[in-house]
Amino acid sequence: MFRASFYGNRIFPERVFYRHEATEIADFILQEREGIHAAGKIYAAKGRPSDNPLIAHVSCAAEVTPLVKYIPEAGKKLMDAFWPGPLTIIFPKSDIVPYGTTGGLDTVAVRMPVDPVANRLIALAGVPVAAPSANTSGRPSPTTADHVWQDLNGKIEMIIDGGPVGIGVESTIVDVSGDVPAVLRPGAITMEMLKDVLGEVTIDPAILGPMAEGVRPKAPGMKYKHYAPKADLTLVEPANVADARKTGEAVAMTQEQVEQMVKTVWKLAKEKIDAGCKVGIICTNESRSRYPQGEVRSIGARKSQESVAHNLYALLREFDDLKVDYIFSESFTQDHLGQAIMNRLSKAAGYQIYKV
Repeated sequence: MFRASFYGNRIFPERVFYRHEATEIADFILQEREGIHAAGKIYAAKGRPSDNPLIAHVSCAAEVTPLVKYIPEAGKKLMDAFWPGPLTIIFPKSDIVPYGTTGGLDTVAVRMPVDPVANRLIALAGVPVAAPSANTSGRPSPTTADHVWQDLNGKIEMIIDGGPVGIGVESTIVDVSGDVPAVLRPGAITMEMLKDVLGEVTIDPAILGPMAEGVRPKAPGMKYKHYAPKADLTLVEPANVADARKTGEAVAMTQEQVEQMVKTVWKLAKEKIDAGCKVGIICTNESRSRYPQGEVRSIGARKSQESVAHNLYALLREFDDLKVDYIFSESFTQDHLGQAIMNRLSKAAGYQIYKV
C-alpha cells in the first residue's frame, strides 16, 4: 500500500535516460479520509496543477501488481524490453492508488528507474515513490543539483546529488490501458523502438499541438506550458516539416532548408538586436559561425540527437541566467530522439513556430 514518508520532501537522483540523470522531487503517497497530504506537498513545492498526474516509481516489477487492476500484454512486453529504464507505462489503477496522485484519472503512471541510488532508495522505502521533476512547474527541467537549488530552495529539506545529467529528456510515456498502446510523451525510448516491440503504436494528438481547454491531461507534461525559459522563445522550422510534425510524421530537412532556416533565425535575431534587445540564439555546432552577434549558444551537433537532447534544458536555463529578452532557435527533424527534442522545444516556445 502507499504511505507517507515521515521524512517529508526529498530530492534524489534519477540516473536514467529519462530525466537525463536529473534530480527529482520525491515524497511517498498517502491515502487518507481527508485527502492526500503527502502528494499535496509535491504539488505545493512545485506550484504544480493538481490535475497534472504524478508518476509512481518502483524498484522492481513485483511492486507494480498492487498498483494496477491488471497488466495488459502490451505492458508486459514493454516492462520486459525497457525496464529498468526511461519508460513510464500507464496502467488501469487499482483501488489503493488515490485519485489525488493520478489527477483524478482511473489510470496510474508507473516507472522503474535504472539509477542505482534512486532504485535503492525506493527499495529501502518499501513503498512506491511519487517523483516528478525537481523544478518549479513550467520551468526547464533540472539537469544539475544547482538547478534544483535555484528552483526549490526553502521548499524542500534535502537534495541527494547524483551528478549531472545523461541523455537529457524525460521518459517516454506509453498508455497501455486502451485497445492500442499510445505514446503520450516522446522520449529516449523512441517510436521506432516501441514499434519493434509492440507492432502497432499510436500517438496521442495532445503531443502534436496545444491541448484544448477543459481536457484532463492523461500524463505529466501534456496540458500545461512546460520546459519554458523566461524569455520569449520562437522556433524557426521549414513549413513542410512543421506541417508534417502535426500528424506525427517525420520529414527530413534538405540542406537547402537548413540553410534557409539559419538565415531566417539570424534575420529575426538581428531585428531584435538592432532594436536594442538582448537576444539568445540556439544553433548547432555546424551553424555557430553564422551568427556574428547575440548570445549565441550551440545545443550540439545536428547529426547527433543525443548531444542536442543532453544540452537542451541546461541551455534554456543559461538563457534565464543571461536575462535575454528573446530566444530564436533552429529546429530539428523528429525521427528517433528528434521527436522528443521537438516536443520539448515546441512546448517551451508555447508552439510559437515561424515557418520558412
